[in-house]
Order: sequence, then C-alpha cells, then structure tokens
Amino acid sequence: MSDYDQSLWLNTCREHVESAPLTSDLSVDLAVIGGGYTGCSAALTAARAGATVCVLEAQEIGHGGSGRNVGLVNAGLWVRPADICAHLGDADGTRLIEILAAAPSEVFSVIQTHGIECEPMRKGTLHCAHSGSGLADLKIRHAQLRQAGAPVELLSSDKTYQRTGSATFRGALFDPRAGTIQPMAYVRGLARAAAATGARVHTHSPVMTMRHVDGQWLLETPQATVRAKSVIQATNAYHRNLPDTAPAYVPVSYFQFTTAPLSDNLRASILPGTEGCWDTGLIMTSFRMDHDGRFILGAMGNLEHAGSAAHTGWIKRKLSELYPQLADQPLQQGWHGRIAMTSDHIPKITRIGPDAVSIHGYSGRGIGPGTVFGRMAAESLLAGDPALLPVPAVAEHTERWTRLRHAYFETGAALTHLIKAR
Repeated sequence: MSDYDQSLWLNTCREHVESAPLTSDLSVDLAVIGGGYTGCSAALTAARAGATVCVLEAQEIGHGGSGRNVGLVNAGLWVRPADICAHLGDADGTRLIEILAAAPSEVFSVIQTHGIECEPMRKGTLHCAHSGSGLADLKIRHAQLRQAGAPVELLSSDKTYQRTGSATFRGALFDPRAGTIQPMAYVRGLARAAAATGARVHTHSPVMTMRHVDGQWLLETPQATVRAKSVIQATNAYHRNLPDTAPAYVPVSYFQFTTAPLSDNLRASILPGTEGCWDTGLIMTSFRMDHDGRFILGAMGNLEHAGSAAHTGWIKRKLSELYPQLADQPLQQGWHGRIAMTSDHIPKITRIGPDAVSIHGYSGRGIGPGTVFGRMAAESLLAGDPALLPVPAVAEHTERWTRLRHAYFETGAALTHLIKAR
C-alpha cells in the first residue's frame, strides 16, 4: 500500500492546479510527458514563448519524486565539480557547473514571479561531515567549488554546532546560494503558472503508446490522442508504459518522517538559521525545518520494503542522537519516493526520435536541475537548436546491473539502520 497520502508535503500544500483527464484529441507544438519539475518548467517556458503545449501526467501533478523529496534547492549536483568535467569534458562540464550554480536563483525567481506559495527560504544549506573521512571530502569539495567561483564556506565543528544545534558533526560546507522549499507546492505552483499562461495540464492521462508518423508525434492516452511537433519525456524514476523510451537508471528509495510543529523553545535550539542539511554518509541522512517548525528527518530506504522495520526503528534513535531534546517528540507517519540514480550522478538527455528528448537521472538533485533542464529543453526544441540544451543529448544511455545495484542500496540502508545509532 502506497504511503503517498501520508506525505507532509501533500497534506500541507497550499497550491492547486485545475486539471482533468484528456478526453478529446489535441494538436500542440510541444507535448510533455510527466508532471514533475522538468515537465512543468518546460510547459511554462513553452507557453510563455507563445507555443501550444500540453502536460500529460499519469497520476497527479507532483505524484512522483517532485512531490516527495526533501525540498533542498541546491546549486549543483551530487558529484564534485572536477568529476563533472572528467565525465563531460572541460567545456561541457564547466558550462553545466555554471548553469547549475545559477539554478537556485532561477527557482526563487520563478517562485516570486508567479507567486508560488511554497514556503521559500533562501538561507543556504549545510553539507555536514559525519566523520573524519566526511570532513576530508568536504575540504576537497570546498577547494573545487571555490575554484569554480562558488561563495561556499567551510565551517569548523564549533561553527557547525552553532548553526545546527547538534554536536555530532566534524564540520560543514555552507552554501549561501541554496535554500529550501515545500516541494509539492513548488511543482504544483509551476503547473498552475503554466496553465495560467496557456498550457493544457491533464492528469490521470498516461501515455500508452507514442510513435512518429508523417512528421509529427502521436501520443495515445486512454481516452484521446495528442498530435505534437515535439516531445519532452520527463518521467524520471516514475516511468510507465513506453518501453522503447524507458530511461536507464538505478532506482534508489528515500524516506522521511516529521514531528509535529515544535515549541518556540525547541525551535530556538535547532537549526536557528533554518538551513537545509544533509550529511556525508554513504547512506545519507537529511534534516531540516519547515515553515511551521516541524523537524523533518530522512534517509535512504523504502518504507514498503522488507527492511522497513529497520528504517522506522532507526529514525527515532537518529532523532535522539542528533537532538537529545527531541527524544520524546512523537514522529508522524513517514513517506518515501524514488530517485533515478545514474552511475556518474549526472543527468541525461537522450534523443528518442525526431524533435523528441527524454530527461532523467538527477540522482537526488531534482529541484534546481529539473527547473533548468525543463526550461532549456523547451527552448531547444522550439528553436530547433540542440546547442541550447544544458548537456549534449546522446542517442542512448545504458546502466548495467540496475536490479543488483538497487538491491545493494536498499540492503545497505536496511543493515545500516539496523545497526547504527543504537
């Protein structure tokens, strides 16, 4: 049974977009498959440019990872800048680093421009060193990010304690460019803004088949067909149907639990600057506060997996370890989502046919990159210029041993949570 309905983000979302299943045939310039950050950003961009566009979402807007994630608006990817250049080459790598460095500014600008009620807090993020090796990694990241022009700061353990209120970390990397949002509200706000600008948004309209005929795309949904000049497939880790264009990735689950709103006294002692945080652990832990003072704690793991008991047992112990003053705080029902992880942790754009691309693989960094990749993909297709894409499109992307690697991550998370923080 899905825990989607238990999500804090779903139940506190103040944004709404009018939508309904597609019931009559439609002809558009751009069809977007998937109603997450990438798809909704692409639709908003195309509609603002005067193109006709429709979004076809199999469930509800934000039903996938866009509505289930931590809500950290980061300036970059999971990997270090040098690794990005090593995989893409210096020119393409440096360009992507620069594009994503500006991603938080773009996200917060879109929020302001369209009045999206998503609790935006641009107070930065803290990447916290959970061990000596974690601190060594942060020192390398700090040096590379500074060389790339990022205004990041490496904090001592004492300063990290002052910023987090937790004595468990060796140090932290502070990035003032970043921040936090209510992720479900942001994606639904993007969809609402796209619809207000002229885009057609259709939920519960899964694309069953897609084929290119006589210079145009035919997308069949259960009740109607869309004819489109161009297509963006933005299904990421929630792809369904369309086996010929299925993205290749390793599915990684991530869960979160939340407290009720904390008292003013407790709130004052925990993350007084309201930064969003995650640690350097291989089985990563994240923590943050929301606008109403709820403390949200998350980690890798699937709450519907056999290891869910280990995850739920760990979460309370971890809460007490980070903040002993929260030991008696009850945790509300948790929820989880799927991440599309690639081997190099760099998003992929694949050509799936004439004037059609598929975008996936944010590896847990979907908010900023998804917003930017969606916009730039729409601009590229409308202009007929592949050079406008944020990374070069490839004919095919493959991943090996995806099931085995998925099992490795889930088993590792379950074992870690069974043993750690006891």
